[in-house]
Amino acid sequence: MKLVFLGPPGAGKGTQAQRIMREYGVIQISTGDLLRANIRNNTVLGIEAAKFINQGDLVSDDLIVNMIKNELEYQDMDNGYLLDGFPRTLPQAKVLDKMLKDRDEDLNAVLVLNVPEEDLIKRLSGRRTCSRTGKTFHMVFNPPKPADLIDINDLYQREDDKEETVKRRLEIYRNQTQPLIEYYTKKGKACEIDGTGNLTDVFGRIKSVLDKVIKDQINN
Repeated sequence: MKLVFLGPPGAGKGTQAQRIMREYGVIQISTGDLLRANIRNNTVLGIEAAKFINQGDLVSDDLIVNMIKNELEYQDMDNGYLLDGFPRTLPQAKVLDKMLKDRDEDLNAVLVLNVPEEDLIKRLSGRRTCSRTGKTFHMVFNPPKPADLIDINDLYQREDDKEETVKRRLEIYRNQTQPLIEYYTKKGKACEIDGTGNLTDVFGRIKSVLDKVIKDQINN
């Protein structure tokens, strides 16, 4: 399966993507994970990307597109892949269309995870990251446990998790990313999914969609 995962910051795409990987054997290509790794390692890409992220802006299309191209070329894609965090804009979506055409591929589905904005602000502004281990916690929903061996003094709030920045990120999402839903709906690819409730219930809704995608593939 070739999938795209859309949804606002804090919708839980990363967590659900991991479950999709385990269930269906696809490779997750997460721009967020790739960018964080580059920033943490202080690479040329990471330094440039950090300038955008620290201002609450989206990373430039050129940086993201080149990164995705490399991943598609060098990852083992036999079972398919899940693009998480790309595309985020209409220009990126059109570039992806061309990339897929060049590879003689097509998307099977675009998963759209919907969560109310007030819930997203609560989720994101409560996140904290450990400066020593890089692990992420939530002070309300997922605080550090004794087994995590985390010193509370090592926890910090990333710039893009501060409430003011979160609101700006959501505004950017509305203005730039939500038009993708209309774009993929016209193509018959968009599958909107309720992202509220516990993780298992949300994954159950996702699984229902993907099982239907697989069934349609087999029948066609």
